[in-house]
Amino acid sequence: MAPPAAMVKTPTSATSPDRPHRPTPVPAKPPQQGFTLIELLVVLAIGALLVSLAPVAYNKYRESAQYSTALRTIAADLRQARQNAMTRGAPVVFFVDLVQRKYGITGDTSHDLPESLQIKVTVGIKQPEEVRIAFIEFLPDGGATGGSIEVLRASGAGTRLRVDWLSGQVTQERLLQ
Repeated sequence: MAPPAAMVKTPTSATSPDRPHRPTPVPAKPPQQGFTLIELLVVLAIGALLVSLAPVAYNKYRESAQYSTALRTIAADLRQARQNAMTRGAPVVFFVDLVQRKYGITGDTSHDLPESLQIKVTVGIKQPEEVRIAFIEFLPDGGATGGSIEVLRASGAGTRLRVDWLSGQVTQERLLQ
């Protein structure tokens, strides 16, 4: 004899009455994309402010870089002139041309002083008034004729480089405004 068969109820469709009916979700509206006019105006105002400040910041940076470079170059040239005099056993002259705005070691490459900077020179060698070139001579024994060079920014701030007449040592000090 055959075993009794079990009866299983299999749903034949998704909308079978045996299954509870769930409502189909209504698709939500997609979020609105884009910007409001006020948001755009605020962004444009911030951009305009940044663009207007950029040249001012760039000019300050450029002036600061020119000042630092000129100061380092003058100090290095002064020290190099002293070293050259001691090694060669002959005097070496550092010059500052106040008219053409140039400085350097005589017989070597000269450097231009940027327009944004001023330079004032006090030297120990007596020169006629009409001469606008100042000299500091470094001697083979390490000494020098002495003097000072002031490198000034447009704001009035600056640094003084001093050359000691006895030892020829170059020192640097900040100038008070």
